[in-house]
Amino acid sequence: MDIANLQLKIQDQVAWIQIDRPTKLNALNKKVLEELHIVFSELRSNTSVRVIVLTGSGEKSFVAGADISEFVEFSQSQGKALSQTGQDQVFTFIEQMNKPVIAAINGFALGGGLELAMSCHVRIASDNARMGLPETSLGVIPGYGGTQRLAHIIGKGRATELILTCQMMTAVQALDYGLVTQVVTQEELLPTAASIAQKILKNSPFALNQAIHAVNALYDENQNGYEVEINAFGTCFGSEDFKEGTQAFLEKRKANFTGN
Repeated sequence: MDIANLQLKIQDQVAWIQIDRPTKLNALNKKVLEELHIVFSELRSNTSVRVIVLTGSGEKSFVAGADISEFVEFSQSQGKALSQTGQDQVFTFIEQMNKPVIAAINGFALGGGLELAMSCHVRIASDNARMGLPETSLGVIPGYGGTQRLAHIIGKGRATELILTCQMMTAVQALDYGLVTQVVTQEELLPTAASIAQKILKNSPFALNQAIHAVNALYDENQNGYEVEINAFGTCFGSEDFKEGTQAFLEKRKANFTGN
């Protein structure tokens, strides 16, 4: 796997992805987005990986936004293609992953960085984290799902104010708004992510995939979330994980899930 801007480590069924552009505060450019797509595509089919943790290198930044120098001369059609490709290959792709993705937000998560974190299923932050969507100060808007996901997560009013004012949230504000579920010290961030991953690993990979699919349906206007849940619920009954999970419960033992 040819990746120059990411560090990947797989250990005990958890894949750790670190965006590694510290001199650029881990800003997203075309190459980073391509590598993220490659890595997540590989992990999607890797049955030895059940949980993914995404973070940034260093203590200052998760991802401090997009690399503006790459698209400053873009035309309207190029700008639209940039947004479409990014959403399809990275942001929506991560959101629809078949296994849980945890964002460990270490420092700045701005613009595309916050959009990347919001694509993940679980978000935790270090107490020095700062989050926001400052795109309107550059004469543009969030283009990787930020206008949609932020409003869904924290509400239309708060999201609109943050986007229009370009204000940054502190980690405590993000916790209060429900954008992150935990705020810990920088030193505790990755151990906390590991702890969450271990709790997830105890559960059925098949059911986790179905749960992610059902939750995502709430935000898809082309789907009825309740119908998706009903179908996903029924699908679980045909899985080996359901047979193993229920039998283990009745026998008062630990389940040995296979993901089938």
